[in-house]
Amino acid sequence: MIQRDIEYSGQFSKDVKLAQKRHKDMNKLKYLMTLLINNTLPLPAVYKDHPLQGSWKGYRDAHVEPDWILIYKLTDKLLRFERTGTHAALFG
Repeated sequence: MIQRDIEYSGQFSKDVKLAQKRHKDMNKLKYLMTLLINNTLPLPAVYKDHPLQGSWKGYRDAHVEPDWILIYKLTDKLLRFERTGTHAALFG
């Protein structure tokens, strides 16, 4: 099993607090994050995991819910949780 360092951006922590204020089901986010931490790849199709382009090149996007996404970076040595929120909040 690949052991990666795990990082959380400062903005990710703020995004999580906002999701909690909006009464999102945080267990859904935790489950998705656990799949990534445990290297359960590829992710199940329901998460619509895909690479991002443009200014987010090198990152991936997985759907917690249809309009709630998790942006993360995955390398051989690192898993970095970068952002979470709606499409409009993150890409708008």
